[in-house]
Amino acid sequence: MTLGELRIPAARFDVVVPTAGRSSLDALLERLAGVPWQRLIVVDDRRAGRPLTVPADVELRRSGGRGPAAARNAGWRAASAPWVAFLDDDVLPAPDWGRRLLDDLTGAPARVAASQGRLRVPMPRDRQPTDWERNVAGLERARWITADLAVRRAALAAVGGFDERFPRAYREDADLALRLAGAGWRLARGAREVEHPVPAAGPWVSVAKQRGNADDVLMAALHGRDWRERAGAPRGRLAAHLAITALASGALAAAAARRPRAAAALGGAWALGTTELAWRRIAPGPRTGGEVTAMLATSVALPVAATYHHLRGRVRARVLVRDRSLAPHPAPRPDAVLLDRDGTLVVDVPYNADPARVVPMAGADRALGRLRAAGVRVAVITNQSGIARGLVTAEQVEEVNARVEELLGPLAPWLVCPHGPDDGCACRKPRPGLVLEAARRLGVAPERCAVIGDIGSDVQAARAAGARAVLVPNDRTRAAEIASAPETAASLEEAVELLLGGT
Repeated sequence: MTLGELRIPAARFDVVVPTAGRSSLDALLERLAGVPWQRLIVVDDRRAGRPLTVPADVELRRSGGRGPAAARNAGWRAASAPWVAFLDDDVLPAPDWGRRLLDDLTGAPARVAASQGRLRVPMPRDRQPTDWERNVAGLERARWITADLAVRRAALAAVGGFDERFPRAYREDADLALRLAGAGWRLARGAREVEHPVPAAGPWVSVAKQRGNADDVLMAALHGRDWRERAGAPRGRLAAHLAITALASGALAAAAARRPRAAAALGGAWALGTTELAWRRIAPGPRTGGEVTAMLATSVALPVAATYHHLRGRVRARVLVRDRSLAPHPAPRPDAVLLDRDGTLVVDVPYNADPARVVPMAGADRALGRLRAAGVRVAVITNQSGIARGLVTAEQVEEVNARVEELLGPLAPWLVCPHGPDDGCACRKPRPGLVLEAARRLGVAPERCAVIGDIGSDVQAARAAGARAVLVPNDRTRAAEIASAPETAASLEEAVELLLGGT
């Protein structure tokens, strides 16, 4: 199998579930028991409290109550699979969710960064849905929502993950989608489905939800005024809420100034606006006494709450845009990339002594072209124990290396370890000698280098030298090596894009 033919195998995704400790988590974990995930990571985002009880095969981490964006960041950074599937703790995956997720991911082209699952919100069959139930049902029409969103770990690293300046489970998903699209990635819709039951809520939930207006202001500050069109987010009724609140304020001011006619006119206009809002919420609903009462009361408070949070958001956004301590920070672009030869740059032919048998890996020429165009220096670091074993001469290795350069262009310096596993040298990977010497010859600090290889010894050599490591698995890469790699990519091209920031 060549790298160009490599497809994501079974269980090559991790699942991350942020939770505030809701009881619905148990039902979700039960549904996930038969899913072929590689790792299932639950992130407890409570500030304090007794540790959650989860099954033995579930990893539990804590994020300190810093919000769902921070919890998801803690989860994907602990993950190791090429894809990370984010699920909310109150969804119920369909019985075939795992199989359909694998189908969605396996068929995803290299430039697809994320696959959005389909959400179904069950509605009552014996009556009309309430205002809150209709609000939750709107999730079915959301373009990007982390209730079920699978994202390449390479893409998350490229853009720095979720923006922790979004403190609620609101707009942090749209923000991620716009940053991924801005970095040149594509986003796709999947065929899998989860059910999102309507959670219990009090009569004032619609007023509390107006906090999201502050996040909308932050979205505009970060992405421009047209962010809604690009993110597929409906405009809502903010303009009407601002107008109704202005009418109420004007009526109160006129009354205080002893201008009864102006106060009456403004108050009448406020009453009409509030009545229209209430009726828009009452008419499609069950129209029970409790629902009507709740809609009348909350329709009075809702425009004021929306206005308050919008104005508060304008002040908050100015502060947050200047203070980037919570903003995503993509990994810095390396100054040099050190490449393994066999299985990474060229098809692995054990102890190859024949230049005619050199075959570049699929996409190797394009990957090297990207590095050269970006001004990133390259070198090759390769173990050639066949020299010590007497299976190939140093001259034959040099001839093969020369053929690699004929096909792929200049790659110097070449750092070759001719020793066997038992020779005790400092240069044979997984020891750091080759990485350190390549960095010295290139005039680059080891920590500003990245190593791309196909087996665990490449990753270990990079780590030992303080360099970044990206593993590109193939058919000889062991599962344990993949699981322990800090970063993985499905191809050499994808590894280069990851290191260059996904642009």
